[in-house]
Amino acid sequence: MAAADTSTVTASTAPAAVAAKKVGSKTLRKGMRGPRVKALQTLLSTAGFKTATDGQYGSSTVATVKRFQRAANLKASGVADGKTIVSLVNATDGSAANTSGGYDVRAIGTSSRHLGDRIPLRKGMSGHDVKILQDFLQRTGYATSVDGEFGSGTVKSVKKFETDQQVAPDGVVDAADIDLLRSLVDGEDSGVSATQPAATTPGSKATVGSDGLAIAPADAPDAVKQIIAAGNAIAKLPYIYGGGHGKWEDKGYDCSGSVSYALHGANLLDQALPSGNFTSWGEKGPGQWVTLYANSTHMYMVIAGIRYDTSGRAQDGSRWHTSMRSSSGYTAIHPPGL
Repeated sequence: MAAADTSTVTASTAPAAVAAKKVGSKTLRKGMRGPRVKALQTLLSTAGFKTATDGQYGSSTVATVKRFQRAANLKASGVADGKTIVSLVNATDGSAANTSGGYDVRAIGTSSRHLGDRIPLRKGMSGHDVKILQDFLQRTGYATSVDGEFGSGTVKSVKKFETDQQVAPDGVVDAADIDLLRSLVDGEDSGVSATQPAATTPGSKATVGSDGLAIAPADAPDAVKQIIAAGNAIAKLPYIYGGGHGKWEDKGYDCSGSVSYALHGANLLDQALPSGNFTSWGEKGPGQWVTLYANSTHMYMVIAGIRYDTSGRAQDGSRWHTSMRSSSGYTAIHPPGL
């Protein structure tokens, strides 16, 4: 039986293997055409998206690339840059047929994976990304145990979801399934609702205004501005132990709930994490724009030169502070690319 399953996977992924060699690594974008674009479209089709393989990078291909990028936790630009191409090749190269581990789209090397870090997800896999999948299925009306184990019950729920979405009910969660599910749970933009854009100031350093809200640096990436905007939305809400962990919109937030909410505003986090879990999240060390400092009891964040921390809120009336604090005893990590 195992040999038959392997040959089936190999046969089904043969076009993707050829396309992976042809697509190359240079950026592809709207208006381009040719065999490399056709190879990109073939890979998108293998990932579960209905895509015309005509070799023309038009509006429909832009939209499909955006859907894959959202599913794989990438910036949804519609431009197939090197990171997008690598992720797409990884998501469709057949090694994901290994039910014991799947394939890491971003090769993040940590057990704290988020939905979209491994594509596809299938029976036999386990981990945080599977748990998020199960939570999303449950929240959209498909009874599922949220235990992080992709067993028969999860297969049944996935098949029901796929049937309702009018896609082939194979019980395997590909990139198209992830994008559909994410859009049902979080809406088209998958961001924090009712968040106003942050004001900006010239340069690369953030500041704190007289109202206690952060002013984002104009030179910062959009993700940084989105984190700051989400942080502003809850900056003055009270500290509540466990706040923000049962639902995104809460009456108050604890330290990790506050940071989780801000990261969710930039689509960097699907589910709030306790402070101890952040020590193995993202990439190790300080980031260029954002650095999280976490240990088992507390965490805070420094973003574009200002501190986002529940400690001090009682004095300043806000989670934003221009002063720094000692990072001794904390693990420094940062969101990939930031």
